[in-house]
Amino acid sequence: MSFVVTPVTSNGGPSEFRQSMMPHPLVHQELPYEPHFGVYNGRLRSLEYGSVRTEDLYWRLRRQVGLAHTGEVATEIRGPDAEAMLDRVFTRDVTRVRVGRCSYQLACFSDGGMIMDGVLLRLTSDRFWYAQGDGEFLTWLRAHSEGFDVEVIDADVWISQVQGPRSMDVLEQASDEGVPEPFNYFDLAEIRIGGQPVVISRTGFTGELGWEFYFGSDADADAIGDRILQAGEPYGIHTIPAAATNPRRIEAGLLFAGTDFDESVTPFTAGLGAFIDLDREDFIGARALAQAGKSRCTWGLQCADGVARHGETLFLHNESVGRVCSSAWSPYLQRGVAIVRLKDPELGPGIKLEVECADGLIRDGEVCELPMYDLAGEIARGKSTDIPAIPDTK
Repeated sequence: MSFVVTPVTSNGGPSEFRQSMMPHPLVHQELPYEPHFGVYNGRLRSLEYGSVRTEDLYWRLRRQVGLAHTGEVATEIRGPDAEAMLDRVFTRDVTRVRVGRCSYQLACFSDGGMIMDGVLLRLTSDRFWYAQGDGEFLTWLRAHSEGFDVEVIDADVWISQVQGPRSMDVLEQASDEGVPEPFNYFDLAEIRIGGQPVVISRTGFTGELGWEFYFGSDADADAIGDRILQAGEPYGIHTIPAAATNPRRIEAGLLFAGTDFDESVTPFTAGLGAFIDLDREDFIGARALAQAGKSRCTWGLQCADGVARHGETLFLHNESVGRVCSSAWSPYLQRGVAIVRLKDPELGPGIKLEVECADGLIRDGEVCELPMYDLAGEIARGKSTDIPAIPDTK
């Protein structure tokens, strides 16, 4: 069975498909595996495969290399006042982001509630891309560009990521000129793959070593995709859907916009207080954040025998104490893992809770730190090269 993309016509329904569920130009690489799709940022994103076990793909990511075609979108901000405008919008000092570097950036409402997170790429002194999580943000940026000499437009690029221990080997073989030097964590570079122009960044959404690549409508997507698969074949590359990356990003404590936080959550509540420059007083939400409570309420959760059900499913002495935001089964930890938001800031790692699981049973769970291992992020930085062993579950 294969996924069929309905042709675009001018008589109603299929044109709505085009507007609300745009397939990635390299979606054909996933079709042999019977993908099931969801919508992310108005783009199709494969959720799981019907013909390949999710656990096998998780281990491909952890032990070899995976290729994920994401639904992320990028907004371009360019012009003489681009830096000043973004410094007004984001919670971290944009003036410190050098050309050729990336920066994780949050945007908040004036009351301190989070609206978006993503990666800011500085391509030139007056040209940036902001690759965001799920949600409407382009119009919000445009609204706050008033008074600045700047353009805010759709960057018209597609984003994919190559992640896993062998990801840099794939880049070495796929790039027309090898790995750029330097290419450190959160660097970006403009290269060619299969003769086509591509922007790459030393980033990802898995907690693994890896890189992301961006290409526009002017590039030959097939030439890029074919070259990456060819380069990755000796290292066991495989396309991977969200179900395979989701447990890894939960283990790594990487939050999902709209799921793990929303406008009711401040960066402090979300555990992202380190990404606020409170010595600055001129970004949107600065005053509210300066006065906000600084307690963290977002943590990890592990459940030995089941996967926590999303929602208000956490209890202490039969009283509801929090919400399960994201959850999955971890093949590495051999237990259910989750990102949770607790109501009481006095509760935290080490607290044992009753957890309503996806199968309807109540099981014991324990709140834990995020990330759940690799606390210093050495895997993604390439400082830890140990390949995890597959647990013997027999």
